Amino acid sequence: MLSHKITHLFEQRGYLPLTEEEKENYTKALISLGIPLNSDFAAFNLSAIGPTFAERGYELYNVCWFKLYSEDLDYAIENASKIFLLPEEYLPLDSFEAESGFFYNRNTGEVLLLQLGEMLSDFQNNKLNPQWKDFNTFLEWFFNV
Repeated sequence: MLSHKITHLFEQRGYLPLTEEEKENYTKALISLGIPLNSDFAAFNLSAIGPTFAERGYELYNVCWFKLYSEDLDYAIENASKIFLLPEEYLPLDSFEAESGFFYNRNTGEVLLLQLGEMLSDFQNNKLNPQWKDFNTFLEWFFNV
């Protein structure tokens, strides 16, 4: 469940809820990505229409939208595994522009910020842990609430 801070922010910003048909399609996309439907991550992606959410100089994916209407997410997942050598449980949350990006751990719910270079190397060598222990904490940081 999303925190009150996040749901209140979405109401203030007037984010539109999904129609029943969209919710059904987005739910199928989450299942295909191996996302538990009772997770905060699922609640976020089922909360509003739109491909991205912009804040702090980043654009956060609505992964359902990208899974359904673009090949960008599949490409990003492939790159995360093949180029960055990330374990398959890490799902890209953005396009990794400016050589940095966020990744969601499908198994633990943690969120990781990575940058090319030392930070990526440290993560690959188990010297860097995800910066946010749960998705709600990440969202509150991301949206600055």
